[in-house]
Amino acid sequence: MKNLLSLALLAVLFGCSSEEKKDEKKKDYKKEAKEMAHGEEAPIQSTHNTEEYDYIDENEFLEVTANPLSTFSVDVDAASYSNVRRFITDGMLPPKDAVRIEEMINYFSYDYKNPKDQKPFSIHTELGECPWNKQHKLLHIGLKGKELEKGNIPPSNLVFLLDVSGSMEDPDKLPLLQNSFNLLVNQLGDRDNVAIVVYAGAAGLVLPSTSCDQKDVILQAINNLRAGGSTAGGEGIHLAYKVATENFKENGNNRVILATDGDFNVGQSSDAELERMIEEKRESGVYLSVLGFGTGNLKDSKMEKIADKGNGNYYYIDNIFEARKVLVTEMGATLNTIAKDVKIQVEFNPAKVYRYRLIGYENRMMSSEDFDDDTKDAGEIGAGHTVTALYEIELVGPSIKDKTGKQYKYQSTQINKEAYSSNEVASLKFRYKEPEDTVSQLIEKTVNAKYLSLAKTSINFRFSAAVAEFGLLLRDSKHKGESTYEQVVEMALSAKGEDEEGYRSEFVKMVRLAKDLE
Repeated sequence: MKNLLSLALLAVLFGCSSEEKKDEKKKDYKKEAKEMAHGEEAPIQSTHNTEEYDYIDENEFLEVTANPLSTFSVDVDAASYSNVRRFITDGMLPPKDAVRIEEMINYFSYDYKNPKDQKPFSIHTELGECPWNKQHKLLHIGLKGKELEKGNIPPSNLVFLLDVSGSMEDPDKLPLLQNSFNLLVNQLGDRDNVAIVVYAGAAGLVLPSTSCDQKDVILQAINNLRAGGSTAGGEGIHLAYKVATENFKENGNNRVILATDGDFNVGQSSDAELERMIEEKRESGVYLSVLGFGTGNLKDSKMEKIADKGNGNYYYIDNIFEARKVLVTEMGATLNTIAKDVKIQVEFNPAKVYRYRLIGYENRMMSSEDFDDDTKDAGEIGAGHTVTALYEIELVGPSIKDKTGKQYKYQSTQINKEAYSSNEVASLKFRYKEPEDTVSQLIEKTVNAKYLSLAKTSINFRFSAAVAEFGLLLRDSKHKGESTYEQVVEMALSAKGEDEEGYRSEFVKMVRLAKDLE
């Protein structure tokens, strides 16, 4: 495959003289890459691209004496990974701002132990060598949401809010959407209900709330949809929440699932208006999850924000296999929230740690004061979900002089004597709320300063580090250190594990293809 890609690249670079011919060759190469990835010819995409991504201001290293606390909201969105995969299999590297490293890491499940007590999630920590900077260490933090036994899964009141505007005509939009929701409906039980709201030039109720013992009726309504018209997204969200509220199930899973390319261009369309409305609606107990579809006009930034405000998750569906992953394999985690407003606060020991950097989570950062403020919104964890975060840290050592405290004009910071005698590198705090509660609960855990060599770290540690390193390369991060694609592949292969669904093997193939594209 590498030789074929190299030949294609040579053709692009040297096989023509005019800019017009170069563009044509690039299209041919894009087609060839997709054929190799999927075994079929890809439709040629429009050159007019209006996709939108929020700018990512990458986290920097912070000195512990001046910034002892690091606070952020958990994130189990996975849209960035499947979107990055779409770019690479289309024969191009993704835009830097499409690469959200925490979402790439959290695309994968990790083998953390289930919670043993009544807490909704377990906590795992590990400290080891940093693969791309041997002078630094990685602090690995993992959470595992409790599994729900089949008899304990609450009934669902779902409203499918489906974009059928003209921009959804392409094969990777409405047709893929219909096939995806067919998979979901076939997983639901007789206690579950589904309503369907659609929006184009106006919003309308296609199917009132219907019991899933009538799946043929629900499937027919989905498969009869046709695309056409402009996009009244705000009006559709209003109607979907109204239908969900009218059919609310006490102690059930009440959720709107929005499926769209995110291109809201008629009606209540500004991000601020949509976010305020969705924040208000989530207080009713109806959550909002978002599934993104298609290419060319994907409004990634808008969909991520509204899912965040709606206490839901954002996924990008690039093919039917991804639809199966999200809506079949991981349906329990996708639909059933077990903890909401989950925040993490890490206090580093300045006697042990000189500097630290949180990898990813740039749009989930919170002030230290927000941690104890129960009015501040944070992330949600679904049943069986795993959440992973990585800190790159620089330990205090002989080369780092005079780190006893930061000197300011009006105050000074001094390290406690106990910090020097402690064997702790950091102290972790977690706040969360039960799905029906408004008051948070607190969990605390410490991290021992003893670290492992990379070879002795767990599979969880090495694979998450491999994904993070791949993200650093795709972003061309100034913190990528000695990262290489070869190192990512080697580390991922060493940590592939059982890989029953083949997601980790696919990751290795994607890294190799990205290397050739670069």
